[in-house]
Amino acid sequence: MNPLLEVRGLRKRYPSGDRGTLDVLTGVNMDLSRGEVVAIVGASGSGKSTLLHLLGALDRATYGDIVLDGGGSYAHLDAIQLAALRNKRIGFVFQFHHLLREFSALENVMMPLRIAGWTEEKARSRAEWTLAEVGLAGRMTHRPAALSGGEQQRCAVARAMVHEPQIVLADEPTGNLDLANGALVADLLFRLARELETAVVLVTHNRQLAARADRVLLLESGRLHPVKEVEALP
Repeated sequence: MNPLLEVRGLRKRYPSGDRGTLDVLTGVNMDLSRGEVVAIVGASGSGKSTLLHLLGALDRATYGDIVLDGGGSYAHLDAIQLAALRNKRIGFVFQFHHLLREFSALENVMMPLRIAGWTEEKARSRAEWTLAEVGLAGRMTHRPAALSGGEQQRCAVARAMVHEPQIVLADEPTGNLDLANGALVADLLFRLARELETAVVLVTHNRQLAARADRVLLLESGRLHPVKEVEALP
């Protein structure tokens, strides 16, 4: 079976203050299968978030190719095509939920579907089902300020999963939560990945969370390295 996501020779270079350049990623290669959960670990500033932004078509690589499900290389897609890719095929979960404060939980989860052209009736039905799946059936009409931190992050997971994306990119999704709520959000991501066959790339400093993934990769010196024993990480 062909991989869902293929990354080849990915490099990201930024201009530095001394008119030079800073190479954050120097040659990242990885494959990702459907339903697979891959954890990416590494020191702060190693480029983990940069890598997620490239995988999610939020930024462009300096060199290299990213191909999702046999489609064209990200490098060959224009801004409109990249926006469509993000909206229809990729889900995002961040450390801070980024819910829109003036909208209810239901309206926040409906939003990706409405942007994608779903009718209000279909979007509402799908969003209600997804919120029920993450345990928020009784909290749909509440705005983010009326939800607990754990509930807000579960709502963010629902928003990321509502359109059944092929891949979800999660950047420290439990980093702002206590242990109990962090475990609940992690359980949701793993369960939905299995049930929907959605691939998940998970950036985390949490070793216990990383150990639950199918694979763990260390981002160091701009490249990814397989990790066999999470406990052996520095």
